[in-house]
Amino acid sequence: MEAVIRDFGPAARGEDPSEDLLALLDGRPLGLVQRSRLADFPDYLAELTPITPVPEGAMSIDYLIGDPRQTGRGLGTAMIRSVIERTWAEHPAAGCVLVPVSTANRASWRALEKAGMRRVAEGELEPDNPIDGREHYLYRIDRPGPSGPP
Repeated sequence: MEAVIRDFGPAARGEDPSEDLLALLDGRPLGLVQRSRLADFPDYLAELTPITPVPEGAMSIDYLIGDPRQTGRGLGTAMIRSVIERTWAEHPAAGCVLVPVSTANRASWRALEKAGMRRVAEGELEPDNPIDGREHYLYRIDRPGPSGPP
């Protein structure tokens, strides 16, 4: 609970420009996704750019499944895929979604891969969760072009 309050509380209170999106499954809460423009967080952007190019308009997401019994069933992948599709519709200036994830969090980076994201870099970042190490993978998906995804 402490990590949820730390990571999602400021946006819920209107203290930062992120969007908090509630994911529902059969009308019941399943998870939470926080979506943000990387340009709105210059310190974080400065941490990312030495590791991988960050195009203007790039977005990022952070996500969680609330009930651990719902993990391992492909629901996280579906949630991520849905948010990415909504991002293309709701943020026309977003050319890509870039997501850092701890290298130790295999379930998370596998969900990103299954949602169509590709690993583009690896490097050290300040972890979101203090128990995680600094090593992160960076995943990216680009906005589909007129003829479909690249």
